[in-house]
Amino acid sequence: MTALRAVGVSKRFGAVRALEGVDFEVRRGEIHALLGENGAGKSTLLGVFAGVHAPTTGHIELDGRVAELRGPRAAAEAGVAMIHQELCSSPDLTVEQNIVLGREPRRGPFVDRSAMRALATTALARIASSLEPTARIGSLGPSERQLVEIARALAFDASVVILDEPTSSLTAIEVQRLFAVLRALRDEGRAIVYVSHFLEEVLAVADRYSVLRDGRCVASGDMSTTSASELTSFMAGRRLDEVYPPPRVGRSDDTGAGSVPALEARELVGRPLPHAANLTLFRGEIFGVFGLVGAGRTELLRVLFGLDKARVRDVMIAGRRLHGGPPEALRAGLGLASEDRKDEGTALDLSIALNITLSRLAACARHGVVSKRRQRSAAQACAEAFHVRCPGMQVAVSTLSGGNQQKVALARLLHDGVDVLLLDEPTRGIDVASKAEIYARLHELAGRGKSILFVSSYVPELLGVCDRIAVVHRGTLVETRAVAAWTEHDLIGVAAQGPIKHEKRA
Repeated sequence: MTALRAVGVSKRFGAVRALEGVDFEVRRGEIHALLGENGAGKSTLLGVFAGVHAPTTGHIELDGRVAELRGPRAAAEAGVAMIHQELCSSPDLTVEQNIVLGREPRRGPFVDRSAMRALATTALARIASSLEPTARIGSLGPSERQLVEIARALAFDASVVILDEPTSSLTAIEVQRLFAVLRALRDEGRAIVYVSHFLEEVLAVADRYSVLRDGRCVASGDMSTTSASELTSFMAGRRLDEVYPPPRVGRSDDTGAGSVPALEARELVGRPLPHAANLTLFRGEIFGVFGLVGAGRTELLRVLFGLDKARVRDVMIAGRRLHGGPPEALRAGLGLASEDRKDEGTALDLSIALNITLSRLAACARHGVVSKRRQRSAAQACAEAFHVRCPGMQVAVSTLSGGNQQKVALARLLHDGVDVLLLDEPTRGIDVASKAEIYARLHELAGRGKSILFVSSYVPELLGVCDRIAVVHRGTLVETRAVAAWTEHDLIGVAAQGPIKHEKRA
């Protein structure tokens, strides 16, 4: 039985056509993957399902009946639960308050705290989470906040659950737990719409798929009859083996012998992470960093950049020792792109031009006054380098898709003119075609002598893009090897269990 159906749905925003005649359905008792590049129309279609957008033409059906979803609350009351890619939690509230937010159980005019605790505890138990209901959201990491979002969707027994990139901040173990939850919900007869750019995920968990491209549904079918290569072709018009660029000539070996150091860090100790990190990043090198969530990957980059305080910080850029914070780091040629593009990587309410140029306005000034023409020209060049899809440089970053927002954050580093790029999950939430564009751009930058420290939780891209890879295990940077010396199994094993210990020879 069909639980949710879109019939001939089109959506226009002024002259912009976001959706055109989309037919889509998800049945009870199935996990249906919704795929497509950034800008293909997925977010708009999900917004229609969630009551955020009213379709320009066409309609939505729930359980075979036409449904007018006049706002998110109406959609939620109709049984449609939406888990957004960008976390919507309130940092000053507790876990349990976030789970019931907007639908608090009441006893007379007051919130029924016992019922609230029971709802939250049950929802957290369903996803095998050990989070304390009374913990403040602001004290949690991205992966834990994502789990709270999922628990909130499950708390009120929704019949249709929509998940937009739900695993982007989860560890491999947490992903498997989520999949177990989704399969259990499917077996209970619920309908699940699953959006992800990780094709291995959708192949593992989804029963059927639909692909959007340019606002239209271009393919659908049973997941058992397709492959990652075919899905990539539907989405982007290219094969999966074309995503990663060919190996660069002169990739460094495991020692980097003969190369020029661009960044050196000795006995780096943060508060509280990392516990110990020693690394040398060479000129023209892409150096990957892998580790489980909570191991200290992000903290490593933030301490290197001077964004977080450190107990010990001995960092040199091209032989120049850093003593201060981010302003000094930028002047020395060190730039950081945060994994949290919503709160740190971009200023969503400001224009693309301002986001790209704000940290180096002097480059756009004439006689001490910022030239709007120069600013737009500089921003345009950097945006085009990363293929940012947008109507113009003056639109707010909040109007862009998540992938294009991420590209804006990376384009800022080009305008900053830095020689060493610290990239924290730079392809998180980005479609296959956009990933290929970013990988190619990073290889081009490395070929021009830029040095890149590339943190990622996605092992295939580290193996496909980097020259060397190191693992962070419980706050310590360990096991640096040339990329050819790593396998996916080895990387995950070292991240989970620590460095491989070799017996001493007699």
